[in-house]
Amino acid sequence: MIRARRPGRAPALAMAAVMLGALAAGCSGASGGSGREGGRSADPGTSDWVEGTTAESVARTLHVEVPPTATQPAAAHRRGLQDDGLILSFVLPAEAVDPFLTQLKPEQPLRLREQPFAAEATPATPFARLGLPEPDSLPKVREGQVCAPCKGDLNWLKVAVAQIDEQSSRVYLRGVD
Repeated sequence: MIRARRPGRAPALAMAAVMLGALAAGCSGASGGSGREGGRSADPGTSDWVEGTTAESVARTLHVEVPPTATQPAAAHRRGLQDDGLILSFVLPAEAVDPFLTQLKPEQPLRLREQPFAAEATPATPFARLGLPEPDSLPKVREGQVCAPCKGDLNWLKVAVAQIDEQSSRVYLRGVD
């Protein structure tokens, strides 16, 4: 038996397939990125970076006292849909690093990571915003969780310390408020 084709069925199916394809494509790109922290877009050119952010304001939000011997302070604050990302970095003389880390009272002793991590997704608050390499891309970095949850509205805080030379190290702090 031969069936007669309905003339309007093929175009309707084709249109439905096109619409489903467009919907799927729109959903797959909606997040804008796949950063490790929150899956938000890591594009440093977007407008969610808070202009006029200072190292002092970020340090206050992170509940961190930057030592007076710190040099080259740099900070950024990125507004998020639910939480804000905060980054702070500065250089300390070698003799000031351990007292600073003790002040932070990390939950566990910091671990030494000998090798850089393999290339990973860009974090939601990249240190590249400050013109610095990511601590994950550096060898011989001491790192760890400081608190989670922390005081006030701060959700978590992590620290990384990368030795620059025999006399100084760069401290990297990343938190979510």
